[in-house]
Amino acid sequence: MARPEPNAGGPGGIGPGGAAILSAISDPVLAIDGAGRIRYANPAAEDFFAAGAPTLCASRLEDVVPYDSPLAALVRQVQDTGHSVHEHGVELNTQRIGPHLLNIQVAPLEEPAGHVVLTLQNQSIASKMDRQLMHRGAARSVTAMAGVLAHEVKNPLAGIRGAAQLLEQRADAEDRELTRLICDETDRICALVDSMELFSDQRPIERAPVNIHQVLDHVRKVAQAGFAHHITFKENYDPSLPPVHGSRDQLVQVFLNLTTNAAEAITQASGEITFTTAYRHGLRLAVPGSGSTERVHLPLEVSVHDNGAGVPEDVRQHMFEAFVTSKPAGKPAGTGLGLSLVAKIVGDHGGVIEFESMPRSTVFRVRLPVLHAVDGEAI
Repeated sequence: MARPEPNAGGPGGIGPGGAAILSAISDPVLAIDGAGRIRYANPAAEDFFAAGAPTLCASRLEDVVPYDSPLAALVRQVQDTGHSVHEHGVELNTQRIGPHLLNIQVAPLEEPAGHVVLTLQNQSIASKMDRQLMHRGAARSVTAMAGVLAHEVKNPLAGIRGAAQLLEQRADAEDRELTRLICDETDRICALVDSMELFSDQRPIERAPVNIHQVLDHVRKVAQAGFAHHITFKENYDPSLPPVHGSRDQLVQVFLNLTTNAAEAITQASGEITFTTAYRHGLRLAVPGSGSTERVHLPLEVSVHDNGAGVPEDVRQHMFEAFVTSKPAGKPAGTGLGLSLVAKIVGDHGGVIEFESMPRSTVFRVRLPVLHAVDGEAI
C-alpha cells in the first residue's frame, strides 16, 4: 500500500486538524511508525533537521539521528512499553545539525499501533539569544575602547618615541640599546592601537548583493594555500541560497578569521573544517543597523565547523571580548582581537553570531539577512 503523502491529513495517525495544530508548534515534532519510518514532520522539524518534509518522510529515524543516540533509544522504549517518556538534557550531535542539548518527549499514539510522536525542545535557545546579545555588547565595548585609545594613547606614545630618539643621539652604545628598545616597544603598541582603530570605524557599510558561496570558496583557497594546507575542507552548501545584503570584503574577513581560529584549534593529523550553508525560517531579532523597533529576518545561516580540541570552558563566556584567546599551547600568540572584529562586522551587517563547542566539535554559526529579489532591500 502506498505511503500517505507527508504532512497531508492522516500521516502517522494524525488527522487534518492535528496536523494543522502541530504545524503551528515552534518545537520540532515527528511522527514515527513501528518500523522506525518518519511519517510526519512539522515545519520546525524541517528547520531543525535541515531537510524538507518530503525528504524526512522518505527516511527512517536512524537516517537522521545515530541509531545508538539516546533519542532513538527513547523512541524504541516507548514503542516497546506503550508509556510516554520525558527526558531532559539529552545531547544530540550530528554532522548535519551540529551539537544540541534537548528536552525530549515521546508519546504513543492510540492507533496505529507502534506509532509515536516525538517532540524536541532545544534547551539552548534562550542561552543562545543571551550569548548573541553578549557578543554584540562585547563588540560595542571594544568600539568605545578603540576610540579612546586612538586619541588618548597614540599622542603620548609619539611624544615618548620622539624623546627616546633625542636621547639616542647623545647616548653611548649601551644606552642606545635601551633607547632603541623604547622605540621598538612604542611602535609595537602603536601597531596594536592601529589594529583596534578598525573598531571605531562607524561609516555605513557599502552594501551589494554577495554570493556567500563565492566568499567561502575564496576563504578556502586562501586557507589551503597557507595556514590550513594540512587540513581537509568539506562543503555542505544549499545551492538555492539568495545573495547576502552586505560587503564582500568584510564577509571574507569574518570567515577568514573563523577559519583561522578553526585551523589553529586542530592539533591532530586528521583535521577537518566544514563549511555549511542553509536557509532557516523563524528567527527575527532587533539587531544593530535595523532601526530601533524593526525586527529583521535572519534566514541565511553559514557555519564553520572543526574537529579540533574545542574551546576551554573558562573561555567560552568571553570568546568575543577583546584580548581573549583560546589558542592551544604551542600556537603563535595573538592579540585576541579576531573574534571581536568578527562580532562587530556581523553586527554591522544586522546579523548575529553564536557558537557551540565540545571536544572534537566546535561550530560557529553566522546568521545574516538576505537580499530581497524585487526591491533590493534586506529581509
